[in-house]
Amino acid sequence: MLGLATGNSIVGIVTSAIAPALIADAGWSKAEYAMIGSLTLFTALVLPFIGRLADTLGVRLTALIGLVTVPLVYLAYSFCGGSLRVYIAIYLVQTTICVTTTSMIYTRLIVQHVEKARGLALAIVASSPALAGMVGGPILNAYVEANGWQASYRALALFVACTGVITFLLIPPDRPVRTPREKAPRAAGVYREILGMPAFWIVAGSMLLCNLPQTLLLTQLKLLVLDQGVSGSDAAVMFSALSLGMLAGRVVTGVALDRFVPHIVAFIAMGVPGLGLFVIASPWDAPGVVMMAIFFLGFAYGAEGDAIAFLVARHFRLEVYSSVMGLITAVTSFSTAAGAALLSLTLARTGSFDPFLNGTAIAVVAGAALLLRLGRCPTALAFRKAHG
Repeated sequence: MLGLATGNSIVGIVTSAIAPALIADAGWSKAEYAMIGSLTLFTALVLPFIGRLADTLGVRLTALIGLVTVPLVYLAYSFCGGSLRVYIAIYLVQTTICVTTTSMIYTRLIVQHVEKARGLALAIVASSPALAGMVGGPILNAYVEANGWQASYRALALFVACTGVITFLLIPPDRPVRTPREKAPRAAGVYREILGMPAFWIVAGSMLLCNLPQTLLLTQLKLLVLDQGVSGSDAAVMFSALSLGMLAGRVVTGVALDRFVPHIVAFIAMGVPGLGLFVIASPWDAPGVVMMAIFFLGFAYGAEGDAIAFLVARHFRLEVYSSVMGLITAVTSFSTAAGAALLSLTLARTGSFDPFLNGTAIAVVAGAALLLRLGRCPTALAFRKAHG
């Protein structure tokens, strides 16, 4: 929890608090700064390699790379001098190397050490960035206003350096997954095994379809709400509904995964936003109706991390867990980027959100239904029994 709450998972909170002061001081245009977000496509390219690194080196050493790099990145930002090129160079380091402090790495600890309450444990851990944002966001925002963006980055560097040391010391040793005489399998053999399993293609296909509308939550939510005729105090409530839905999705799904058939739980949790998207596209624009639809979108967004981590742990061996998560996370990043491009094209041609909402609603339902096919796929336990 401490690692996720102070690692790269909170970069959005940090950026939201510091970016306005930085942009104003550096004289960048909003278009220039918005362009930087497209560089996250590089993250999708390195994620499979980071996942494989965790399977090879273990959580402690892989996380250590990010625990050292994150404070150095914040410190470097404070000395960028308002240069956009220097900022972009630092940003590329952050989006490629610092992903070693995200859930893709830390959830492996839960998979290794928790069995009976794994779903609940994943839900608790996944909630830590949101809790950090609730507590630390206002504090950081006030510090930026009082001391400026440079001092804020330096204070953050010192803070995450301290929490990084504590996190590293708290990480338990990795449980051995092979005998000392056994050699680690080569990457080619590992990926051949992963890509040869139907469960991988089912989960990857599901994530490709289910994450197409995620750009609405990441960048377009306010515009979407205003397009529905909701404004003023009601618009602010929509953001609260999104946060509440995310938290509910994590907790409810985590508990349900421990008690019911996991792929059915995942189907329900991931299929819920389809209903929300259809409702938003419909003529029902009452604030209460829109708020419930936004809640559904947040619910699935919060549930996804728990459900996918749980399903990967259930259907794949621990030895390849992070490698699979790296590939799945890369597919998720690609899907979100593709959804943003599709939305841009749709708005340019129609000027309305409705075609995108209806199209992605169908994609989400289809992606969620795809998870039901996991019931026919062998679990990791069955794999062990079959292969000794």
